[in-house]
Amino acid sequence: MTGAAGVRAAEALLRGTGGRKVLVRMPAPAIAGDDGEQLGLEAPQFQDFELEPVVFRKSSAALLDTEMLVSAKAVKRVVGSLGYDSAKTLFREALGIVVGDDLFEVEWVRSSEVFGVTYLYQLGLRGDLSLLT
Repeated sequence: MTGAAGVRAAEALLRGTGGRKVLVRMPAPAIAGDDGEQLGLEAPQFQDFELEPVVFRKSSAALLDTEMLVSAKAVKRVVGSLGYDSAKTLFREALGIVVGDDLFEVEWVRSSEVFGVTYLYQLGLRGDLSLLT
């Protein structure tokens, strides 16, 4: 198996096990020269970016935490479109993950690799798994 095959396999497994679509909520870039924004008079703006396929499971780490498994290919698309240097930077800067109407805070990020190629990201989300059903 090569690294590329691992990426394809992860994508297929996530889709085959009921992969869902979620949104990564990011702060919108500041507008240069906008006095209201610089003084804090403007309401913060946010942008949402789609991630799919993702699968959720109960975290073994904590009672109310949820793990989200997401394809590295999907994460790479968002990282590239925003010009970030890594997925960890993306998720550190994110306000959270939007599932339906609920916003979940990203607690931690781990990656899984095969032959030096990342094929899957695991995110620890703060929130109740029962909200996701």
